[in-house]
Amino acid sequence: MDSFILGVIFFISAAMILVIGIYAFEAQKYTPFKGNDRIDFTHISHEKHIMAGKFKKGYYVNGHFVAEDSAVDLELKREMKGRHETSRTDDKRESDELQALGESLLILNADQLEAIGLNEKLLDALAETRRITNFEGRRRQMQFVGKLMRKLEPEMIASAKEAIANKTTGSAADKMALHVAEKWRDDLIANDDAFQRWIGIKPETDTQQLRALIRQARKDQEAMVKAPAGTAHRQGRAYREIFLLVREGLEYEDRDDSVE
Repeated sequence: MDSFILGVIFFISAAMILVIGIYAFEAQKYTPFKGNDRIDFTHISHEKHIMAGKFKKGYYVNGHFVAEDSAVDLELKREMKGRHETSRTDDKRESDELQALGESLLILNADQLEAIGLNEKLLDALAETRRITNFEGRRRQMQFVGKLMRKLEPEMIASAKEAIANKTTGSAADKMALHVAEKWRDDLIANDDAFQRWIGIKPETDTQQLRALIRQARKDQEAMVKAPAGTAHRQGRAYREIFLLVREGLEYEDRDDSVE
């Protein structure tokens, strides 16, 4: 009888030691996540975890199990939410800046906008903005301009900023040169005498090309006059190309004078 009791006690003791060993092993395997550990959110995997004989829903962060709705889980969610809100704030700020840049482009004339290389859709949107006088309509139009601005390449945005800076801070000589080129352009389109005067000072000009541009610019202006009321008026490509041709010719002449 005594040997039986001793056997039972031995069996119970061995079972308790085994249970304690298993519990210690599991506890070491699933070390709780510490708040100051480095977090790598790209390695989070969701799964169910068995602990203390119960299923616990959670995920692993850097090899540490985090139970859902635990203090660590709530802390991680707050941090992730903060990151997303910061990202949205940055996107909103960039969007507002590009819309403001688009509105600043309105100080440039058609030739200056063409020199930047803006696409036709954006040029049309800017021309339409100039026509709109209603506050709410203009606000909605500027939002559309901002949307188009966000599609521009970084190089194009840089060119737009440079053009605006040159317009607002350019020297008196630069502004005078721009004015002279614009007057030549308008005179060439308005009368044939200007063509002869231009060829007289710039005989190397491609006369066939210039005549073709003048004819097309005149046709475009006639079409603008006949357009229905309320149509956004924007000069055609020939109008802008004449300006570029004249400006290049005048700049080349200035370079020759400076060399002499």
